[in-house]
Amino acid sequence: MTAATAAPSVPWYRHVAARWPAALAVVMTVLTFGGAETVDGMHSFAEILPMLPLLYVVVATLERRRATWPLVVVGFALVFLLRGLDLISPAVVFWAIALVTLVWTAVGGRLWRDGVLQAQAVGMLVFGGLGLAGLIIDPDVGRYLVAAGWFFHGVWDVVHLKLDKVVARSFAEWCAIIDVVIGIELLLKL
Repeated sequence: MTAATAAPSVPWYRHVAARWPAALAVVMTVLTFGGAETVDGMHSFAEILPMLPLLYVVVATLERRRATWPLVVVGFALVFLLRGLDLISPAVVFWAIALVTLVWTAVGGRLWRDGVLQAQAVGMLVFGGLGLAGLIIDPDVGRYLVAAGWFFHGVWDVVHLKLDKVVARSFAEWCAIIDVVIGIELLLKL
């Protein structure tokens, strides 16, 4: 092959740009490193955990994948606001939003007809339930439940990424990496 017919090489930064969700996730997990070693750190991750399946429930309800990232921003803004005010746990607010959303879809009949929405409701119960359990029970046991919630939500993200359903693909990629790393951090108390 001559130089004129050789395939052009792609610069490294184009590879990174194509995988921006993964790159952002790696940067963000570096920032969380060490946050899981204390009971307060574990409780922080437990409070945030219900936000993850709630996002899937709301996006599935709206049927607007483009709403994924704006809703992520709103979710984190709620976390920071609620922690700053120190009036109510973000987990309680996320569960209240989930309850209102699911009751609304159930009353309208959509929850009973829509298999995708039903799957997201189950995800909310399982992953959000693990987060709540981590806040209520003994922290040594709760840590393992919260770690399982984060880790298996990462698996949930990978499944949605592969199926290309419900949320934006970029979010599923980003969230999968963050979730698995945080799950491991919690498990190893990093």
